[in-house]
Amino acid sequence: MKDLFGHDKVEEATERIKMFEPPEGYYGATSFGKDSIVIMQLCKEASVKVDWHYSMTTIDPPELVRYGRKYHPDVIWEKPQKPFLTMLVERGFHLRQQRWCCAEYKERGGSGRIVLTGIRWEESSKRKNRRMVEQCFKDSSKIYVNPIIDWTNEDIWEFIKLRNLPYCSLYDEGFKRLGCIMCPMNYNRAKEAERWPGYKKAFRIAFNRLYEKGKDRPSFKRWKNGDEMFEWWLKPDGDLYVDPDQMVMFE
Repeated sequence: MKDLFGHDKVEEATERIKMFEPPEGYYGATSFGKDSIVIMQLCKEASVKVDWHYSMTTIDPPELVRYGRKYHPDVIWEKPQKPFLTMLVERGFHLRQQRWCCAEYKERGGSGRIVLTGIRWEESSKRKNRRMVEQCFKDSSKIYVNPIIDWTNEDIWEFIKLRNLPYCSLYDEGFKRLGCIMCPMNYNRAKEAERWPGYKKAFRIAFNRLYEKGKDRPSFKRWKNGDEMFEWWLKPDGDLYVDPDQMVMFE
């Protein structure tokens, strides 16, 4: 695994981890996804102190939860104040252009600490602007260190195979990224709804409760009921036709 200059990527990442290790150790943010698996192994090889944390959302894939509990028993599970679907009824459903969920469920924790992540440039156009070391713009007391920011997907899987690391079975089913079930950033929401029918039922109930709460608002007049609103939301391009400034957010 070499970069464009012929440097060994594993050695570089390990040195980066060692370089920024604080006296109290890192606050490790893990998702149990493939990138997290790699960064957790690299920390072991670097022999640094780190306490790993997993932020539960309550709409986590069951397979991912089982994997995490089986293979990473030392990870601290951070529970939210309220279940996700309860918050959906209170705040309104989330869109790609208007998301409250990440800040509420995924970005909490690590205040006053140096936070270690597996963020990479190749993951998305937004993450191409991230840096290897950066200050959190929402919490200035939090510093992020992203040691594998320049790794490719091929690098990730090569390292996993070289170290024979166990990973979540969902990758073998064709999932490219793991995270919240029916995430608004995912164009396969309908497919995931069929994959996890129990979650689909729970989402439908939440949408019906949301509709009853906001049905008198002008922005809800486009739907006849909560079922229709939910089916619209499931479509991969549904929220492209909504002006986020016109959406109802119960805050």
